[in-house]
Amino acid sequence: MSRIDQAFARCRAENRAAFIPFIMGGDPSLTTCAALLDALPAAGADIIELGIPFSDPMADGPVIAQAGLRALEAGATLAHILGLARAFRAKHSTPLVLMGYLNPVYVYGYEKFAADAQAAGVDGIILVDLPPEEAAEVEPLLTKHGIALVRLIAPTSVPGRLPLLTQHANGYLYYISITGITGGAAAPEARIREHLAAIRAATSLPVCVGFGVKTPADVSAMAALSDGVVVGSAIVNFIRESGSDLGKFTQFARALADGTRR
Repeated sequence: MSRIDQAFARCRAENRAAFIPFIMGGDPSLTTCAALLDALPAAGADIIELGIPFSDPMADGPVIAQAGLRALEAGATLAHILGLARAFRAKHSTPLVLMGYLNPVYVYGYEKFAADAQAAGVDGIILVDLPPEEAAEVEPLLTKHGIALVRLIAPTSVPGRLPLLTQHANGYLYYISITGITGGAAAPEARIREHLAAIRAATSLPVCVGFGVKTPADVSAMAALSDGVVVGSAIVNFIRESGSDLGKFTQFARALADGTRR
């Protein structure tokens, strides 16, 4: 059983959804980001999504896009992000999922990336702009090296496309709750519930909800509907405002994590 599978099994046994915080790799610096990563398991993170900074993040709102730019300006590269993962894995067993766009991975080299990610202890990756129809060069390499390819499903994903998306996914599915960029307003709960029911009918993978989840109350509402809740922009914005104050960061993340209890 993979670390991701174990995390969801533990959450189910504890009758709660998984708490999945997102932070941008290298923001505001590699040193501070490493400290923030180290703090997240004790703050209640069940799975951690670590962003790969990219200069043209078409799905990201201003908060996460600016975090990516700060990381790039601080010198962060994909090699550095893998270094953060390697250092984290030496201390923690919490699953780590990288999230970003295909371009940096293409430049790094697909085979080299898959091998280095495995060696660094990465458990999965979300490639926002990689549809299953274009994944033939990447997907087999990730599978070979034990890296789960987590798929995004949008409100605009038509029912006929769900089998293709779910058949080419591993680990869990990431349901984008809103039609738009990260950090936007939350979608109506009834619509999310309807879409999640359709997705669950097409797969046995855990289904997690992200985009538009900002507060402990938001987390609690989504935890009642899903297997996991992703919080990104609110955490990234907190880091921007609070800097490297680990005490405040841990307290903020813990309050979000507590919302996953049903």
